[in-house]
Amino acid sequence: MTETEKRCWAEISPENLLHNVRALRAALPAGCRFLGVVKADAYGHGAVETAKLLEGAGADYLAVACLDEALELRANGVTMPVLILGHSSAAYTETLIEHDITQAVAGFEEARAFSEAAIRAGGTLRVHMAVDTGMSRLGFLCTGKNFDRGVSELAHACSLPGLDAEGVFTHFAVADEPGEENERFTREQYRLFTAAIEAAERQGARFAIRHCMNSGALLHYPEFALDMARPGLLLYGYGDTEGKLGLRPCMRLVTRLLTVKTLSPGASVSYGRRFTAQRETRLGVLGIGYADGLPRLCSNRCAFAVAGGMAPQRGSICMDMCMLDLTELPEAEPGDEVEIFGPAADLNALSEAAQTIPYELLCAVSKRVPRVIKNFSPYRV
Repeated sequence: MTETEKRCWAEISPENLLHNVRALRAALPAGCRFLGVVKADAYGHGAVETAKLLEGAGADYLAVACLDEALELRANGVTMPVLILGHSSAAYTETLIEHDITQAVAGFEEARAFSEAAIRAGGTLRVHMAVDTGMSRLGFLCTGKNFDRGVSELAHACSLPGLDAEGVFTHFAVADEPGEENERFTREQYRLFTAAIEAAERQGARFAIRHCMNSGALLHYPEFALDMARPGLLLYGYGDTEGKLGLRPCMRLVTRLLTVKTLSPGASVSYGRRFTAQRETRLGVLGIGYADGLPRLCSNRCAFAVAGGMAPQRGSICMDMCMLDLTELPEAEPGDEVEIFGPAADLNALSEAAQTIPYELLCAVSKRVPRVIKNFSPYRV
């Protein structure tokens, strides 16, 4: 047992990450660039370490959410192109130029502010123009009656001095969700995006990189690749629920059995007494709780992998501990590993119990949980 494996820890597999990069690139058409999304500390996997792996694997771009995330990469020696997908104030234009960071631009007034700041700084800011095709979030609005104005402002923004409009992108709202209505909406978003690009280029704009392929599009709409794909969740081994690409999870969240006790029928468990033993119950206590990223909403609704099988969680999940029923697993003993999610315990099942999505649970693994580099098997039980 290492110092970091006494209570709970997250195992990160570089081998599985590189396997996923190869699998994803193989699914793309020849010449399509590869952008790895490493925002939110690479979905909890460690942004700097993940970025360096992607850089070594030949990725073309990285994406983060904010300036601080981009500067963390630069401060740790990551030199490849980095795109900030979210908002940055034009007050930081000189910093963006100095550190060779690409900035998303979401509207004409924002573009003008960046342009003026770049001129004052005596440099050129590389930007990717965001187009709102139905996400109703950031971007030049090009839906419905806004199309002509949105395209005109997009083209005008590309001509502003001090800006290098290298790219243009949009984001799909339901590319990862099944159903005819979701497919119709996604295809309409793509149609609007390509129509906006064509119309802007007729007005003089030129884009070296057009990108819209998120994880959902990579799986379900391969014809949307354009010039660059930007997988997020797929990169970390989740999202391919049908197993089309043979991806492997890159994080394994693990804890230990702290103690095991036998409860008599009628004994209650944890805060609120939300579980009562109906039989003699062998109860294990785990060294993980909601302060580590295990949602309290999962209480009494999930199961974890113990040597020999899956054990149901019992009672309210506490801040630092939780309990599980080992009655059917008599061989489990204090000190044994228990997998919360990973190859043996499906993250999708845990996210359903938490009434959320896998993204949130990966990002929720707290900073107090040590990250340990291990090349675990994709089918470890």
